[in-house]
Formats: sequence, structure tokens, C-alpha cells
Amino acid sequence: MTKEERLKLQIAACKVRMGVIESTHGAKAGHPGGSLSAADMFTYLYNKEMRVDPTNPKWENRDRFVLSKGHTAPGLYSALAYRGFFPVEDLPTLRHIDSYLQGHPNMNTVPGVDMSTGSLGQGISCAAGMAKAAKYLHKDNVRVYALLGDGEIEEGEVWEAFLFAAKYKLDNLCVIIDLNGLQIDGPTSEVMPTDPVDAKMRDFGFRTVTIDGHDFAQIEDAFQYFHNQTGAPTAVLMNTTKGKGVSYMENQVGWHGKAPNDEEYKIAMDELNAQLAELEAQV
Repeated sequence: MTKEERLKLQIAACKVRMGVIESTHGAKAGHPGGSLSAADMFTYLYNKEMRVDPTNPKWENRDRFVLSKGHTAPGLYSALAYRGFFPVEDLPTLRHIDSYLQGHPNMNTVPGVDMSTGSLGQGISCAAGMAKAAKYLHKDNVRVYALLGDGEIEEGEVWEAFLFAAKYKLDNLCVIIDLNGLQIDGPTSEVMPTDPVDAKMRDFGFRTVTIDGHDFAQIEDAFQYFHNQTGAPTAVLMNTTKGKGVSYMENQVGWHGKAPNDEEYKIAMDELNAQLAELEAQV
């Protein structure tokens, strides 16, 4: 990855984070913490990794993305908006009664959303089914990506889906797990420990790589690893900071599912605008 490519992605990710703050503030509700921790991954997926067409969201041969941790819809919506699937100006309508941008992704109303999700654990089952269908239909150029939370993998259904993916050798499936260490009730290590996740994924038949989820070069290497694998699904385990990019949200479990008030909104946007200005000055 060149310096210019990395800088372009960093600028895009900063804007995605701004969209998360705009939308949750506009809704006076939502889940900013996990949206911010995954913002760099959302950015890379939609700006570099996935084959998608914002002018034709239902393109049959597009890659598919399933946000299994559906409560982080603000992050997905922001990435989709800045990629051109719908107007960025609509982000503050999140969760409004007449808005198409509801609190969890809805494939029937939001351009670019491939699966309706919300009940934790179910999204990865859908993604595994999509990958199996692509194999059955001989669509070898279609890849399926699924993003899960580290709290979500406490769900038993997740591991059933992993067994399915390994059994059918779904090497067109890339499972991404956001290891930010916090869930709604507290640290994942205290609520229901799942470590060592890397060893478990390997035992369940996945080719596994662990990365810094805020380092675009490492994200790029992880997807290159995915592209080079055959005969088994891939798991990308990304270590992240919950609330990344907003100082008072970072590593604070209270920001799992709480919107910033007017004062907090201003602080967050001032910080992100300063980060954006610093990045754009390097262009």
C-alpha cells in the first residue's frame, strides 16, 4: 500500500466516523462505540476490497456484506453513504419514524444492505448460506464478508454456522470479528470469556489471521491472505479500540449504546474535524 493510498483511506475513515456521530446524535439513540471501532474496516471494504456498484446496488455479481453485529448500523450506513449509495445528508434521520435508516440494517429499505440483521448470531448464518449458494451457482467471483462482534460470538448459533462453513469448504467466505473487548454489560473477558479466539477459529476449520483493525496495511494484508486461500473459510480477527477516534468514547463501555448530547456532539465533531484537517493537509 502506498502512502497516498493509506492517506486516502484514513481521510475516508475519518468521514465515516463523522457520519456515525451525526447519525447517532440526530437519532438521540444508537450504537456509536462498535461503529467507531469498525470504521476502518467498513472504509476498506467499501472503498477498496469489495466489488460493488452504488448505481446498481442489486447487481447480481456483486460481493455481499452481512453486518452480523447489526446494532452497529450507523457505521455501515455512514460507509454506504460516503460511497454513494444514498445521500450523506440523510444520516441524521437515523431511527426517525419516517426514515428508511432504522436502528438495524433493513435490506428492503436501505440501498447497499444485503441482509437484514439485528438478532445477534443470525447474520453469520445468512452469510454462510450466501457463500454456499454462490458455490452452488458456480459464481466463483462472488465473495461474502461478514462482520461479527466479540460479544456476539458468545451466541451458540455462531459456532454452528462456523461448522457449516468449514464442512462445505467455503473459501469464498471471510469472517471478520471485531475484538474491541467490550459489550453492553461490560468487558467480554468478564461477561463470557471467549479467548483464545484464534485457536478456536482454527479448531473450527478456519484459516485465521490476527491484525490491528486500525492499520490499513494490515487490513490489506489480511484480505490478500483471504484471496490466496483455497478449501477453507478465512477468519480475520481484528484488535480494535471501542469508540476509536473520539477521545471520551474510547474504551468506555457506556458508549456501546448511547448517543452524544449536544455538548458531546460538538466535542466529538471538533476532534474529528481536527483529525480530518491534519490528514487533508498531507495531501
